[in-house]
Amino acid sequence: MPAFRVNVVSDVHGNAEGLARAGDGADALVCLGDLVLFLDYADHSRGIFPDLFGARNATRLVELRTARRFDEAREFGRGLWAGIDRGPAIEAAVRKQYAEMFAAFPTPTYATYGNVDMPTLWPEYAGPGTTVLDGERVEIGGRVFGFVGGGLRTPMRTPYEISDEEYAAKIEAVGEVDVLCTHIPPDVPELLYDTVARRFERGSRALLEAIRRTRPKYALFGHVHQPLVRRMRVGATECVNVGHFAGSGRPWALEW
Repeated sequence: MPAFRVNVVSDVHGNAEGLARAGDGADALVCLGDLVLFLDYADHSRGIFPDLFGARNATRLVELRTARRFDEAREFGRGLWAGIDRGPAIEAAVRKQYAEMFAAFPTPTYATYGNVDMPTLWPEYAGPGTTVLDGERVEIGGRVFGFVGGGLRTPMRTPYEISDEEYAAKIEAVGEVDVLCTHIPPDVPELLYDTVARRFERGSRALLEAIRRTRPKYALFGHVHQPLVRRMRVGATECVNVGHFAGSGRPWALEW
């Protein structure tokens, strides 16, 4: 019997060109969110923020955030936004990116939200070949995949951050699956540390407990762009950071 193949991507951050090829050779594509590029920490000229305020200001914001001077970063941002209607400006820029991103999705695509995404806009752009799931499960090639989108609350205050309780409820709703797909990692230090940003991102304790309890074959996630550890076992489960697709342009393949 021929193998079934699913290509998995996360943290697309504006890489529409790569996304258009991400499903090549696969029976389905899974996307674990963060389609939007607000600010590229590697190239400060790319993203919504530098488009509005220039690369020099973007560099300053990156410096403050990297130094974990979040209050100063917010104050700096407030000064730049003064006199600009922030909500409509960001929504217009996100809509432009979403039109390009969703048009690049192959059929079929199964997707969930990242912490920088705006879920309320997705129904307008997701075509009939794209299934959006959050706190839900679906069968793909005879295996059950569960999806939980978004991130937990942080000082960064990105658009789709939710409480630990709400996140845990979505994990609980998914239940036992073969492949557990989330945007953020389980709360394991080695999986949370970004070696370039030099900080720990937030992972989910509820997700880690669910992995230990329900023992999916795989737990797939992104969010941490340059992780200290990309892959490790937690009990019976292979935990895999499927990569910062914006930088690599390469999907991670799962075959059975």
